[in-house]
This record gives sequence, C-alpha cells and structure tokens, in this order.
Amino acid sequence: MHSKIFFIRLIQLDMSAADLFPTLHKLSRADKLKVIQFLVQELATEEETLSLQAGVTYHVWSPYNSHQAANKLAALLEKTDR
Repeated sequence: MHSKIFFIRLIQLDMSAADLFPTLHKLSRADKLKVIQFLVQELATEEETLSLQAGVTYHVWSPYNSHQAANKLAALLEKTDR
C-alpha cells in the first residue's frame, strides 16, 4: 500500500490507535518506516509551537538583586551550620 494513500485512508476513517495496529502490522518495512517518519515530523511540528521563538524577549525570574531571596538563603545556611 502506498504510504500517501494509507495516510489519506486513516484521516478519512478517523481511526483510533487500537484500530491502527492491525493495519500497521500489515505494512511493509519501508512503509512502517514512513509511518514512523510521519509521526516524528508531526510531533516535532507540535513541539515547535511550544518552543521559544527567535527574536522574542521572555521574562525570566532571577535571584539577582533579590535581597529577600538572599536573606532567606543566608538564614537557611545559618540553620544548617548550627
């Protein structure tokens, strides 16, 4: 079965994972690798939307110049020294 036709059929049928396994089992090794490649590309595309974007400024908290955090850390260190 040609892999493009296979994917179109899956989309048309709206199959669940349990429905896919018997069909995937029947595929040739080459087509199984194409399915794997397709799934990896799909996951990578989904993750791109979750990743950081180039040229965008993201605000991240830092303890730098945070005197309250420094005081808490000093207090904890004093407790461990006792």
